[in-house]
Amino acid sequence: QVQLVESGGGLVQAGGSLMLSCTASGLSFSRLSMGWFRQAPGKEREFVAAISRTGLTTNYGDSMKGRFFISRDNAKSTHYLQMNSLRFEDTAIYYCAGYDSTLDFRDPERLDGYDFWGQGTQVTVSS
Repeated sequence: QVQLVESGGGLVQAGGSLMLSCTASGLSFSRLSMGWFRQAPGKEREFVAAISRTGLTTNYGDSMKGRFFISRDNAKSTHYLQMNSLRFEDTAIYYCAGYDSTLDFRDPERLDGYDFWGQGTQVTVSS
């Protein structure tokens, strides 16, 4: 059973930075492609960023490009989302997600491509 646990959320002023972490257990982390999604109140869950299991390929949602950076440390079974220049509209619950990409390749920006999900961590940006 794969478990994903996020941490690092909190309250930050607009223009500030936060780093989220997601630690995986239950499967060799190097098998997992990982992603971040977010969901604001009253809105659908949207793609934020993704990273391949090797870390060589990253993808970002359009409004995150140049501000958010995804990375991973396979030795720590953890991946990270560095969020800079935060805006009020970045306020949401952020979810970490993963799937075993040694079995097949999936579109990293699709919600339904991920098999494993964390419980979410709240990020609140004050204006």
